[in-house]
Amino acid sequence: MADPAPRRSLLAGFRASFLTGLVVVLPVGLTIYVVWGVIGYIDGWILPLIPGYYQPEAILHRTFGPEVNFPVRGVGVLVFLVFTALVGWLARGLIGRSVMRQAETVVDRVPLVRSVYSGLKQITETFFAKSEKSFDRTCLVEFPRAGYWAVGMVATTPKGEIAAKLPGGDPMVAVFVGLTPMTSGMLLFVPEKDVIFLEMKADEAVKMIVSAGLVYPQAREAVAAIAAR
Repeated sequence: MADPAPRRSLLAGFRASFLTGLVVVLPVGLTIYVVWGVIGYIDGWILPLIPGYYQPEAILHRTFGPEVNFPVRGVGVLVFLVFTALVGWLARGLIGRSVMRQAETVVDRVPLVRSVYSGLKQITETFFAKSEKSFDRTCLVEFPRAGYWAVGMVATTPKGEIAAKLPGGDPMVAVFVGLTPMTSGMLLFVPEKDVIFLEMKADEAVKMIVSAGLVYPQAREAVAAIAAR
């Protein structure tokens, strides 16, 4: 008669339960912490610009009495969203466009401010305002030398002076290669024939780079097989 399987000790069971709970609690807790911190940062930037009479704490004191005193977060975020949407609505009108052109004319006359403003404007227009998609494809590119492959995000095709002065007649693509933990990276101009395009989405590539290769996107075939069950 075979010996019964040994029972796990109480400590081993507690360790397994703790690790399982950690996998569940840690992502939720860190997400709440990051979101809460971002909201607090925006509030700390916006709320000082609001007159004291309209501060959330002052409104609470007038409504419920001075004994009610607790911090209210999110008001600055709400004010920022409404103000930004209002500015965008005004900028889309005829008067708003005229005011923006005059303001940019003044900015262009200040050397240092002109450089900073033009650079930031191009970046924001690239990510938010232009119809051309950026970082909508991912690829494998040989980096830092032949035989070594890195995951990159395809930005755009070269334009202007860079497109005119790149050697060779092959179509080129601009590839951003992020470095773990994604605090820096390199922009490479690579012949399109030398890159391997992937089905992986840009956010999945970012997760893999940030995690130093520990988090891989789930294969499309596996997802389809699970969905078909």
